[in-house]
Amino acid sequence: MPSATSTRQAPGLRAPARERSASGSLFLLLIAVCTAVTAANIYLAAPLLPLIADDFGTVPSAVAWIASVAQLGYAAGLLFFAPLGDRVDRRPLVGWLSVATTAALLVAAVAPGTTALAVAVFVAAAATVVPQLLVPLVAARAPDDRRARHVAAVIAGLFTGIVAARVVGGLAGQAFGWRWVFGGSAVLTLALGLATALALPAERPVRQGGLFSGIAELPGLLRRSPDLWRACVRQAGMFGAWSALWTSLALLLTGPGYGLSTATAGLFGLFGLTASAVAPLAGGLVDRFGAARVVGTAYVLAAVAVPLFWLGGHVLPALFAAAIAIHAALVASHVANQTLALTTTSTPATANTAYVVSGFAGGALASAVAGPAFGHWGWGGVCAVAGLWLLLGWTVTAVRGGRR
Repeated sequence: MPSATSTRQAPGLRAPARERSASGSLFLLLIAVCTAVTAANIYLAAPLLPLIADDFGTVPSAVAWIASVAQLGYAAGLLFFAPLGDRVDRRPLVGWLSVATTAALLVAAVAPGTTALAVAVFVAAAATVVPQLLVPLVAARAPDDRRARHVAAVIAGLFTGIVAARVVGGLAGQAFGWRWVFGGSAVLTLALGLATALALPAERPVRQGGLFSGIAELPGLLRRSPDLWRACVRQAGMFGAWSALWTSLALLLTGPGYGLSTATAGLFGLFGLTASAVAPLAGGLVDRFGAARVVGTAYVLAAVAVPLFWLGGHVLPALFAAAIAIHAALVASHVANQTLALTTTSTPATANTAYVVSGFAGGALASAVAGPAFGHWGWGGVCAVAGLWLLLGWTVTAVRGGRR
């Protein structure tokens, strides 16, 4: 079926292939940058926990739950807003969500206590679902033989944002205070969100059912597609392991064991650049070998990373190696599983919702468990939570197969 663009343009009036390619590359770059900025909002609180605790007169472990609140908020936002990509024009939706995120971040910047901060963080994370509205669009516009690589480009932007949240957030928080970090992120979110909304093509999707009927379709979609179900569960296990370790890392590095400042601990996030480098490679491997083989390899790498993290509680070089390994495993698994989720049903935005909600729900739950585990059993307890999530993510899916 021809696209709206090809219907309006006669063949002789189409732009040259090189011009269309350059335009497509710029569009993909803008989406990747927007994804980086908005994804950073979900993890903004994690490197700032020691500063937030000090400001409110408590200990870091007592405010660690705010990091999991952000992930729960993102999962809730995905559940309600991401399926709308199959039903409404993305342009106004992306614009309004960017405005809502900006407002919530500004409220967080002036929050008088942890409760107000947690509510603002939850709302900001719930509204910052723009990346998952854009990924199905990128996948639909990509050539069949390069689809995973195009998806990987957006995922690279997502993980770059996560790294920036930890590194830039930690440095800026140490220099100017944690409140200014939230305020600065609000300005960036508004600018990139509105720029992306203006660049998006106009759409006239055919709506079937009510505006939020995509939520009701999720259980049936998972039952009908073993591939989607498997991608959801395996990414929940992988993302949960990563979240338990990464959201608790600031507590380890700024604690008595290492005694680093918030800014120095934030620099540790530079190891997350591994993810941005691995994403294009993972996309090529998925296009060539299929999703299942890439996910299996990623799980093996993550299983190696967990004991390295445990050793890193006492030996800093082991922590370096573990950080590289877990990011490489996470992004390879994410590229493979999300590509599978986007191509396994006729409603990619709804399927993507099921996939990303599952992943972030697994991550939020693991983070929520990791905080008390750190308080009771130290860093070893966090590593045990990560190992358990990996074990569950792999073994639960062994009872139900798929085509890839």
